[in-house]
This record gives sequence, structure tokens and C-alpha cells, in this order.
Amino acid sequence: MHILTALSPSLSPTLSLSVSPPLSLCPPPPPPPPPVGMCRGACAEVDSDTEAVAGKGFKLGCISCKRRSEVEGSATVDWFFRSKGQKDFEHIYNYDEEGSIKSFQFEDRLDWFGSRQSNDIQDASIFLTNVTFNDSGTYRCRVNRLLTYEFYEYQTKIFKEVNLTVVGKATRGTASIVSEVMMYVAIIGLQVWLLIEMIYCYRKISAAGEEALREAANAEYLALASESKDNCAGVQVGD
Repeated sequence: MHILTALSPSLSPTLSLSVSPPLSLCPPPPPPPPPVGMCRGACAEVDSDTEAVAGKGFKLGCISCKRRSEVEGSATVDWFFRSKGQKDFEHIYNYDEEGSIKSFQFEDRLDWFGSRQSNDIQDASIFLTNVTFNDSGTYRCRVNRLLTYEFYEYQTKIFKEVNLTVVGKATRGTASIVSEVMMYVAIIGLQVWLLIEMIYCYRKISAAGEEALREAANAEYLALASESKDNCAGVQVGD
């Protein structure tokens, strides 16, 4: 013991213990939101129109929004068509970084009308030119989406359908007619209300003017009466 205590501090052994942090079974925290300069635009799923005019162009709408915009993803799109009376769908269009028409019926008549800025497609619409009556039927859009997470990938397919009717002349929908009628009713009601307000204000101003004239006439009458009374009193004093 005395020998150990006599040793120089520089020669004394030094023990260092390194303790590793305990393992955690909890998942890692979610990534922070993107900075202001990297905000992504909002996405809204809107149904496609369903009535086309023969000889015109028509947009077949298909919008499939991601539920979590911060997750990286990519997608390809396929369109299918089933005419009235047919049982099975026919593959008519594919989009994978560029469009490809798969059906002779739609040759040179289909164009990509969806997302173009990235492979993360959310708008998968196509445009049909020179619509014919044979184009009436059901169109099915399939979005093949691959979502990339930190440790795995997830593939999903989203389907949307458009029941297209081709007419010879554009017809107005019931909603359009009702909205126009309501617009005219609102305009007429506003004009009637303004007219009533003008009549009310005119009558109020007219009544106030008549009251002012009546008060002025009464004041003038009282002044004349007072002056006449003073004159009569002066005459009596002179007598």
C-alpha cells in the first residue's frame, strides 16, 4: 500500500468507461416541415366533365392527390376505354415520362394534359381531340404510384372513371340554368331594395323640409304678432 501511494501521479493507471446510450424501440421522429421557399402547391380532386360535343376537343380529367405531400413518390398512368355494349376495357394510353397511344381508334387524337414538372404525377388528365360519337363510353384512369419512405417502398394503384356522353350540340346543365336564374333574381331584388330605400329617403327628407318650413312660418308669424303688439302699445302711450 505504501509503495502504491508513493508512485507518481503520472504513473498511476487511468481507467475510462464509455457508456453507450440505451437502445430505443420507438420510431424516429418525423422529418421537419419544408422551409417556406419549398412549399408545395395544394391539390384538389375535381371530377371530370362527362359531356363532349362531336367534332370538338374534350379533357378527360383524372386527379389523384397524395395524402402526405412530404413523402417522395413517382407515378405512371394508364387509360382504358370501354364503349357502350362492350364487356372488357381496352388499353388506350400510357404515360411514363412521355405519352404513348395504345389504341388504333384514338391514334393521333390523345395528348397528355396532366402534370409535367416532375414524375410525382397527381394530375393524370388527357385531352381527346376531334371527338366522335363512337367515343361515348366509360374511361378508366389508373395511377400507378410508388411511395418512397426511409426504409421501404410502397406501391399503390388508384382508379377513377369517367362516363362520357357525346352530343351533337352543347346543352346547358340544370345547375347552370339554376345559377343563372338565381343571379337574375338577386339583381332584381337588389334593384327593388335600392328603389325602396330611395323612396324612403325622399319621403324622410321631404317631411323634414316641410317641418322646417312650418317652424319657420310659425316663427315669422310670432315675430310679426310681437311687433304688432309693440306698435299698438306705443300708440296707446302716445294718446
